Amino acid sequence: MKAVFLTGRRQMEVRQVPQPTLERPSDVLLRIDTVGVCGSDMHYYRSGRIGAQVVQYPWIIGHECAGTVVQAGPLVRNLKVGDRVAVDPLDWCGSCDQCATGRRHTCRNQAFLGCPGQTPGSLAEYLVWPAKSCYRIPDTMTAAQATLLEPFSIGLYAQRLAGRPDGKRIGILGAGPIGLCVLLALKAAGPCQTYVTDLLDNRLHLARRFGADWTGDPSRLDVPTEVAKHVPPLLDCVFECAGKQETLDQGVELLKPGGLLLMVGIPEHDRISFDMNHLRRKELTLQNVRRQNECIQPAMDMVSGGKVNLDALATHRFTIDRAQEAFDLVDQYRDGVIKAIVLVSTDS
Repeated sequence: MKAVFLTGRRQMEVRQVPQPTLERPSDVLLRIDTVGVCGSDMHYYRSGRIGAQVVQYPWIIGHECAGTVVQAGPLVRNLKVGDRVAVDPLDWCGSCDQCATGRRHTCRNQAFLGCPGQTPGSLAEYLVWPAKSCYRIPDTMTAAQATLLEPFSIGLYAQRLAGRPDGKRIGILGAGPIGLCVLLALKAAGPCQTYVTDLLDNRLHLARRFGADWTGDPSRLDVPTEVAKHVPPLLDCVFECAGKQETLDQGVELLKPGGLLLMVGIPEHDRISFDMNHLRRKELTLQNVRRQNECIQPAMDMVSGGKVNLDALATHRFTIDRAQEAFDLVDQYRDGVIKAIVLVSTDS
């Protein structure tokens, strides 16, 4: 089968490797149909690491994916051959203290698709994965839509951590795929005022299409000053979705006393800092957001039920042989890209 390997920083090769086989009775063999290029993939692509997770080349990345079941282990009950599925990229143990308390996403023994030292990713024609982490999609849902459930479920989980948005004034700093998914989740959850920033006009335009009440480019204006003109008391909560020191600082400035800063973006560097004077005097709460904890199914229900439409996120499509072009496009923010989708299967 074909698989796409990272062979160095910003270097990829399509190689022929043996097709994986079922070893555990609770697994399924998937023909991968589509793979999305994620911001966390770009960390591995650009620098070969996220924190202590360092790529040992060659390595297969990719975790946003959808596929079709071509073989099922004897203990699989929820799926059958031919089922089309959205994939939760997490394999959790189910027996540690974290899993026992509803925190599968921080499982002590987890394996995450494409994560160095855990399990190779989904940028390949076939993948063996636990059936428990695969969700059968409706016939009306496309493979690309199923792939977009992964980033949307992160936005949904972040929204749920913040609580119901009804009547709140909320900032979203960074209108890439995750920031836009947060926006969609908020607007679906209840009436709220949203203030969205990004450096790219096409992303701000899409944020307005998705219902943002105000958008701004921090390279052109002082965001805290401008937002304060609209909301003198400042914001109830801010979702930081860019992973930048500058936006983390802006988030602190934008929050009213007692506000909540949700850190969704993954910083490029291991350490960030805060002005403790602001944190302490405002008594702000900081909340990290780790992946999507059990939100794939509710995300699918929202999309299939017409409550949320993700289609506009998928702006570009590439065949598996052109995977590096997809990564280069996202890396360089060219051609108005929001989400690049790699079409792995010719049937997708």
